[in-house]
Amino acid sequence: MKAMAFTSRNIKELVRDPISYIFCLGLPIAMLIIMTLINESIPDMEEAPKIFNIEKLTPAISVFALTFIMLFACIRVSLDRAGAFLTRLYASPMKGRDYMIGYTLPFGMIAFVQVIITYISGEIIALIKGEGFSVGHMLLSIPLYIPSIVLFIGIGMIFGTIFNAKAAPGVCSAVITAAAILGGIWMDIDTMGGAWKTVCSCLPFYHSVRYARMTLSGDYSNDMWFSFLICTAFAAVLFIIAIITFSLKMKSDKK
Repeated sequence: MKAMAFTSRNIKELVRDPISYIFCLGLPIAMLIIMTLINESIPDMEEAPKIFNIEKLTPAISVFALTFIMLFACIRVSLDRAGAFLTRLYASPMKGRDYMIGYTLPFGMIAFVQVIITYISGEIIALIKGEGFSVGHMLLSIPLYIPSIVLFIGIGMIFGTIFNAKAAPGVCSAVITAAAILGGIWMDIDTMGGAWKTVCSCLPFYHSVRYARMTLSGDYSNDMWFSFLICTAFAAVLFIIAIITFSLKMKSDKK
């Protein structure tokens, strides 16, 4: 109940600041359109493959867009810490996990809406091109984004707790860039192989994009579940770290 009350407060804060969620919901649509136009301008030759195929692009952008959810979660936590709101709230019986759940739920809801809008937009573009996704694969794929959503929100809350309101967004921007490069958003890491693939496969960004692409294409092989479990493990660890970090920070702020 304490976490739910704090969740309600954070939802109201998001409603008062519509720019954040309008940006989060509109960004994937804009990126899909831009990248599709770029893809259409690439010569149709074997040596110039369509790296921005809509079936691969849609889940990749769905994951990449979650990095901006991470950014806004980070900003929200850092701003609350900078103000007097959390200082007064520390006197309540709420624990660190209550705060983290209270932040995660509203941003998680926006993230799910973001994924759904991205999939619908990708489906519309695919239909215009005479392709189209499997509705069944789409419906099965969307719930599997939970680990990725928790992963990025957890990172945002950790940075929002550790850094102040001025430094936190800059650090998150570095993670956004890393997620794009190491996650294989704009490239096929599997075909690259070598040391680069080894480095990427040690991080959750690659696995998040990988299993998202595989589920949308209907590939529920062991490789997909392996990437899903890797991402889930990272999400669980980072969320626990976020709770511990916030709890320690809360105790130090009380002194």
